[in-house]
Amino acid sequence: MMKLPVLAVLLLVAGACAPVSQREATAASLPAVEMRGLAFAQAHCSECHAVIAGQVSPLAEAPPFEAVVNVPGLTEATITPWLRNSHNFPDMMNFAIDPAEIDNLAAYMLSLQNRNYVPRI
Repeated sequence: MMKLPVLAVLLLVAGACAPVSQREATAASLPAVEMRGLAFAQAHCSECHAVIAGQVSPLAEAPPFEAVVNVPGLTEATITPWLRNSHNFPDMMNFAIDPAEIDNLAAYMLSLQNRNYVPRI
């Protein structure tokens, strides 16, 4: 019975020692606007979407943020209006993003852009 807690501690230590990409570094390394966007995303979006680079979305039909922002041609000018209306489908996702949060969320999402991004299949 004592083996289970020991195994749990070993897994936690091993996970803490795993390499971390720069994008997945601590939120403290993000600029303030991006930090606010990440906090909003974790509180309001992470139930459906993967909000951290390299993660898989909890809902298969909800694309990871990383996939959304790495669509060719996506810019701040295109993502901001899209976020205003992105979840206005009453049957599926009746969720409005507070207009005061859109710039923060857009800034965080854009920080996930990666010219070497390869979509998961």
